[in-house]
Amino acid sequence: MIIYNVTVNLEESIHDEWLTWIKEHIPQVLATGKFTEAKLTRVLVEDKIEGFTYSIQYRAKSRDHLEAYYMHHADILRQDGLKRFSDKMLAFRTELEIVDEYSVTFN
Repeated sequence: MIIYNVTVNLEESIHDEWLTWIKEHIPQVLATGKFTEAKLTRVLVEDKIEGFTYSIQYRAKSRDHLEAYYMHHADILRQDGLKRFSDKMLAFRTELEIVDEYSVTFN
């Protein structure tokens, strides 16, 4: 499995609008059928920085599914966010390959 991670730094002035928008955007990305789940997380930092940082992690079914997402869906889905927020946010993307997974079960 592959995790497609999008980290977004945004100005405080667009925080509420962006958060509403991303909660609508994530289901659109999942609707492509290329990912099995997504997690929206806020990055917690100790240093005082301006604005907010979020990470959206999409779990791709396979490398081929991620490539198909890039080829057929990514540009179209990115356009709305770029039009609305591009001058007040910075996004960067990383790909993570899951090597192994562990979990703990509590009684």
